[in-house]
Order: sequence, then structure tokens, then C-alpha cells
Amino acid sequence: MNHLLIIGYVWVEPNSSAAGTRMLQLIELFLQQNYKITFASPSLKGEKAFDLSSIGVNEETIELNNSSFDDFIQKLNPTTVLFDRFMMEEQFGWRVAENCPKALRVLDTEDLHFLRKTRHNKLKRNEIFTNESLLTSDDAKREIASILRCDLSIIISLYEMKLLIDVFKIDKELLYHLPFLLPKIDRYVIENWKPYEKRKDFVFIGNFFHAPNVDAVLQLKSIWKDIRKKLPEVEVHIYGAYATQQINQLHKPKEGFIVKGFAKNALEVVNKARVILVPLRFGAGIKGKLTEAMICGTPSVTTKIGAEGMHGNLPWNGFIEDDLDQFLKKAIELYTNEKLWKSFQTNGIDIINSIYDKDKISQPFIYQIKILQKNIVDHRNKNFLGNLLQHQTLQATKYMSKWIEEKNK
Repeated sequence: MNHLLIIGYVWVEPNSSAAGTRMLQLIELFLQQNYKITFASPSLKGEKAFDLSSIGVNEETIELNNSSFDDFIQKLNPTTVLFDRFMMEEQFGWRVAENCPKALRVLDTEDLHFLRKTRHNKLKRNEIFTNESLLTSDDAKREIASILRCDLSIIISLYEMKLLIDVFKIDKELLYHLPFLLPKIDRYVIENWKPYEKRKDFVFIGNFFHAPNVDAVLQLKSIWKDIRKKLPEVEVHIYGAYATQQINQLHKPKEGFIVKGFAKNALEVVNKARVILVPLRFGAGIKGKLTEAMICGTPSVTTKIGAEGMHGNLPWNGFIEDDLDQFLKKAIELYTNEKLWKSFQTNGIDIINSIYDKDKISQPFIYQIKILQKNIVDHRNKNFLGNLLQHQTLQATKYMSKWIEEKNK
């Protein structure tokens, strides 16, 4: 029986973040393939964590810089190890390679962290972002090294696939594009959507541990008075887990700017709204809030970074606008133009059914996993840079970790 070990950066919280939803999608995919699954994490489990044991997944707590993990993985002896973000590969990758050398090592990047961080740094300095600025990033060097050490890295965005291949010259054989795994939007789903006239208000939803979401709400606040002048009866509702004091202080009911906090059911919230507003200025990956909007038949106004890598060559389910003055005008236009609203709603159906259909994209990925498991020795021999980095990591990270372990004693 195939046994998958997932080393989680955090415990799975599908109602809090797109990353949590994504991880649960991967778990369900491997369960459908009759994998035995163990999910292990060094992080503390929060109250919003999903009970993985309820779907047959074994949960384990592991420690950083502790040789107890060596005994744990030797006894477990998984056929595949999935690292949840590159930080977990840095911490545990060398231990997996040393104790379970035959196990397939897969990195789920979630999004390219170095891309998001570099964009954020450039924005704070009021500098223009270029791909060349990524080449000098220490975060990029860490994450790219992790990608090279693994047998396969799952990349969620088409934009990021192109970036890794064209700018960083990563071998295509080490990468696999796998976006969100979503059910098709069929006529039964569409029949349950609220019509235009029964929807009201704008909505934003996002985890506030995530810096791009905090910045986006601040952008939204800066243009809200101008939107409210044109639409005096309309409100914007701000949802998201882990709202900071900075976000909560924006709550102004008299101005129609309502901070609602954590949404137990994001789809229910988005299904009631007429338009979702997502003025992201930095970030990476693909945005769960925007796929949720399409699933609910809710058109959106977002930025180029918001829509980046999400829709291929298909028209967006709303407006893409970076300029804030134009952004607010497009928000008003979309909110008030029913004909336009309905046409954008149809665009969302096309995007989900063409790019995110889990029945269509799941099997090729599983097939690739099986091929790599069969040909792992040959695959690794072709990845000389990965072997080199793995060797250097074993020499450096291994002894640093052992030093920390002794120091902790």
C-alpha cells in the first residue's frame, strides 16, 4: 500500500485560508487513490484546525531539530513524502533523504514565497519590481534550492511555472502545474445561485495573517468614501480569520465599511454579495477568494497581481485594474450594470470548468507520481544540481541541526 507522509508547515485550516483548502484538496486526492496518509507538523494546532482523523488521516506531532524524527520516519517508511512549503523541506528534507532514501520527495510550494516577499519589499521602498530583482533575493536562493533538491515540485500558478522555467532555468521535469482542484460548475450549481437583483453589497475575504490581504483592505478603505458617494445604500463587508487590531479599527458601520471577522462558510458569504473587490498590490500564487467568487457566480474587480496566473487566455470574470481611481469606477459600473454583471458571471464558469476541473486534472498528476516512483533512480541521476545541493545540505544543515539539538538538551 502506498503511504504518504505530509509534513505540514501548519495544521490544515480550510476555512481560514486558501492554503488550508488547497492542502485538504491534495489529501482528498491521495485518499481517493487508496493512499494511507500521515499528516505530521511541528506547529501548534489551533482551534480552527480540521480534524483529519475524521477522514482517515493519521495525525502526528513532530519536533524541529530533534533526532526523534529519524526514528519516526524509519518506522513509518512512507513511499512518498510531501513537504508543505519549502521551509519544511529545509528542516526535514535531509532527514527524509538519509532515513528513507527510496521515498519520493514532493514539494508543494503553495505559492512562490520569494516572489511575494520581493514584491512586498519593492512596494515598501516605492521601487519598480522586475524579474531581475528576484535573482539577487536570498529567499529565492533558498526556495529554488529546495525545488532542486526535491523530485517534483507542485506549482499552483501558470505565471510561476513560466517564471521558474524562463528566469531560473529550472528543468521542466522537476515541476508540475497543478492549480486548485475544483468541481465543475454545472446547471444544478448555477440554479442555486442568487440572481443579480437578490444580491447586495461588496465583499472582501482573506486570512489576515497574510500581509497582501491586510494591504488590500487598506487600499479598499482609501477608495470606499468615493464608492459610497455614488452608492450611498451599499456596504462593503470584510471577512477573514485572524483579523488584526489594524483591521478591526477600520470598522465604521455608519460609513458602510463593516469588518465581520471570521466566516465559517466563505461560499455562503460570497454567494450573497453582488461583487467581490480584491485590490491586491503584491502577492503570488492563485487566489482562493477569486476562485470562490467564480464558484458562487460572483463577478470581481481585482488587479493584475490578483488575476495573475489564474485564467490562462480566457476573459476574466470582471475587471482587472491597477489604478485605484479606475478600480473604484469599475466597481461602481459592475455593481450597477446587470447585463455586464451576467456576462462576467459566464466568464467565471468558463474559467473554472476549463482550468480547475478536478476530474480532468487529477489523474495526469497521479500518473506522473506513479511514473516517478517507478523511475526514481534515473530521474535523480539526471538532476545533478539537485544531487549537489542535497549533498551540501547533508553536510551543512545536518550538523547545524545536530548542534541545535545538543544545545537544546
